[in-house]
Amino acid sequence: MIITHEHLELYRTTKKFVEDEINPHVEEWEAAGIWPAREVLKKMGDLGLLGVTKPVEFGGMGLDYSYEVMFAQALGNCSCGGIPMGIGVQTDMATPALARFGSAELKREYLAPAIAGDVCVSIAVSEAGAGSDVAGIKTQARKVGGDYVINGSKMWITNGTQSDWACMLVNTSEGKPHLNKSLLIVPMDAKGIDRRTKLDKLGMRASDTAMIFLDNVRVPQRNLIGQEGMGFVYQMMQFQEERLFGAASGIDGLLNLIQQTIDYTGQRQAFGQSILDNQYVHFRLAELRTEVEAVKALVYQTTQEYISGKHTPEHIAMLASMCKLKIGRVSREVTDALMQFWGGQGYMWANPVARAYRDTRLVSIGGGADEIMLGIICKAMGILPSKRKLDARKAAQAQAAA
Repeated sequence: MIITHEHLELYRTTKKFVEDEINPHVEEWEAAGIWPAREVLKKMGDLGLLGVTKPVEFGGMGLDYSYEVMFAQALGNCSCGGIPMGIGVQTDMATPALARFGSAELKREYLAPAIAGDVCVSIAVSEAGAGSDVAGIKTQARKVGGDYVINGSKMWITNGTQSDWACMLVNTSEGKPHLNKSLLIVPMDAKGIDRRTKLDKLGMRASDTAMIFLDNVRVPQRNLIGQEGMGFVYQMMQFQEERLFGAASGIDGLLNLIQQTIDYTGQRQAFGQSILDNQYVHFRLAELRTEVEAVKALVYQTTQEYISGKHTPEHIAMLASMCKLKIGRVSREVTDALMQFWGGQGYMWANPVARAYRDTRLVSIGGGADEIMLGIICKAMGILPSKRKLDARKAAQAQAAA
């Protein structure tokens, strides 16, 4: 991926915003268990940071995804994980399908305000009984007059207690699970919505997460994104950018933690020398830095292949899944190893390594667990058992036909 002056300026602007407008307040927001989303997002919208890849006619910059990766990487300089996640929901999880497939009317009403930072938004896919198994969602939307009437519930919804609308995946027919789903824009002030249940999480404390109940919630049929029955496909497409964004936003945070640990172990004395002077410690830090740089290289490669348009969706899905798998596992490895080097100080709740240890554990669970990523990768490689059996059956049929 070629990094231009424009990429670096976007990175610099975003990093400065994080350092000036977010990090000074992180301790307060972590303690409160919520961030002032509308206030922060409005400031970001005024800087043009919420629509990097979105259409110019609706307030975006219209740039390719490599710029979004630089934006995400810069967000990683935040001293907690919850805020970049909340911002990423706005830019790369709840709005990509709307930007690609929504009607012009829908984009004017919902996308443009999201880009401007005038609203806070959510992505509502997961349910208590359907996390990584997206096809297993139960929430139903049936047509009544000119509306969809929605019944069901959504779980683990980031920004859920304060979002203005949600991009929600629902079942709109009784057909096959991959063909009966649709994406709807659901205003969160609609009658019949109850989102008072704020979830108490291990990490990502500054990010509010809600359980949402929907009881005969009516939304106009014009709030359908794209075609009815294509929601599963659209959501799988959104997942690719979500996974790339998540991987990119994890890089700088890990690099910063490694440097903080170098500084700490360099001045901490034990048995007549600094902790850093122990060969195991400085060798291990070198290994960890290498792992993070390898993830960064994979993210950049995936981004370049994504924006080139020369590769199949299956290939890009494989690489994006590799990025997410690797950043999750490397984050666990790095934070666990660094905590050991901080000793008792690292076990303190407010320690930056302890916070990252809690926050990054979600990466291997949310947005598709590691095991789902491995399944996607195996399928693309042709080594998933069901895929191999299908290919063998097709080969046999072709041979019989010949």
